[in-house]
Amino acid sequence: MTVHSEPTESVFSFGSVEESLRVLGAGDSNISLLESFLPGTRLVPRGQHVRIVSDAPEGASQALEVLGELRTIAQRGTLIGEHVVEQVVSMLRRGPAETGDPAPAPSQVLTTSILSTRGKNIRPKTLNQQRYVEAIDDHTIVFGLGPAGTGKTYLAMAKAVQALTRKEVSRIILTRPAVEAGERLGYLPGSLNEKIDPYLRPLYDALHDMVDPESIPRLMEAGTIEVAPLAFMRGRTLNDAFIILDEAQNTTADQMKMFLTRLGFGSKMVVTGDASQVDLPGGAQGGLRTVEAVLDGVEDIDFVHLGAEDVVRHRLVSDIVNAYGAWDERSARSGGRR
Repeated sequence: MTVHSEPTESVFSFGSVEESLRVLGAGDSNISLLESFLPGTRLVPRGQHVRIVSDAPEGASQALEVLGELRTIAQRGTLIGEHVVEQVVSMLRRGPAETGDPAPAPSQVLTTSILSTRGKNIRPKTLNQQRYVEAIDDHTIVFGLGPAGTGKTYLAMAKAVQALTRKEVSRIILTRPAVEAGERLGYLPGSLNEKIDPYLRPLYDALHDMVDPESIPRLMEAGTIEVAPLAFMRGRTLNDAFIILDEAQNTTADQMKMFLTRLGFGSKMVVTGDASQVDLPGGAQGGLRTVEAVLDGVEDIDFVHLGAEDVVRHRLVSDIVNAYGAWDERSARSGGRR
């Protein structure tokens, strides 16, 4: 005989109708979105109250928790949209960190502001992004590793601009390997800047989002901001600087060692990359693949791994990252045959 349990009902109350509107959206547009992330749960809004009807007690409890976090986020001035709802549910479902430490509340993560500039707040949007930002605060060298769209470079750039603004460093140095040019950079047409510009353009794009574009040429001329290929780092000692190495999967092991040993006094380094996207010629192994094993146990260095759940572009990007990951695993099991 099948026993059917009665639905569990609860009521969540906002402080006002206006507060309810900020969370549930105009015309309660976020209700169906919330229900899609909370299967088996139905939300019935009535003014400043929401009746929660769930197939199981844990469903009602989770809905109360989600609505509470969304209310706090809205109270702190963040617009409640699809991504915010999705991230709140995802964070609450996730357990503690590998260290066993309790995860911070979603409202803490999603309202942490790194930089307010040009009319917008730059902040982490996932739990791992929050851990990445905290690692940059707490360590001298941090590796941000993960697929495209996880905010590795963008958040590192925001922390660099923040450090410069607070006068924690006197300059920002941005670099990435010009792999496609290889040793033939000198044979490309145009001036030096024209030759290297295509490889550094993503760094310029992020910089223009955070610094007044009209001030960038002046800051670069003064040496406060430097954007250069990795080869230009050789032989230098970089003091009192925030240094970002982007696309580090395209460094060789020797280049990675060369870069890391440029670290000077009063400086901080962030290395970003995706070990699955190596563009080195001849199938060469990138320096990013081995560096975690090499530096394991070295104090004041941290590695933060971001994944498909941290992608903050179109939702399809996360699905694409997962699909390619599954394909690579199947390929590895079949001995590399595709």
